[in-house]
Amino acid sequence: MEGLKKGLKGCRRFVTKPEHSARHVSSGDVEVLSTPSMLAFMEETCRLLVEDRLPKGYTTVGTYVSVRHTSAAPIGVEVEVRAELLSVDGKRLTFWVEAWWGDRKLGQGLHERYVVSRSEFVSGLREVALGSRPTST
Repeated sequence: MEGLKKGLKGCRRFVTKPEHSARHVSSGDVEVLSTPSMLAFMEETCRLLVEDRLPKGYTTVGTYVSVRHTSAAPIGVEVEVRAELLSVDGKRLTFWVEAWWGDRKLGQGLHERYVVSRSEFVSGLREVALGSRPTST
């Protein structure tokens, strides 16, 4: 994970579609970008920012979010999500992330992801689902 360095930045653009609306995801009753969809855009941006810098067979999983959704955006517009890797603490990655519609900030906050072996993560879940591995409390 030597390619993961504090200060790494990236951005992605998303077009808001009807399936991203608050009404569609049941988080509200208006046709605007929903908080869950904005958060999904933020998580995807952070994930893709580091994806090519991970060892083969590894991925990241989201573990924490603290985000404020401060402005609305209509359906059919382009939203830009900007992410910066603030810290790398072992397998824990902490990002600052912001969503923008033009010059209007829609939301901002912190997001944490952990680096995991994809195969170990999936097999661990299978064991828990089948009852052969105790869950932690």
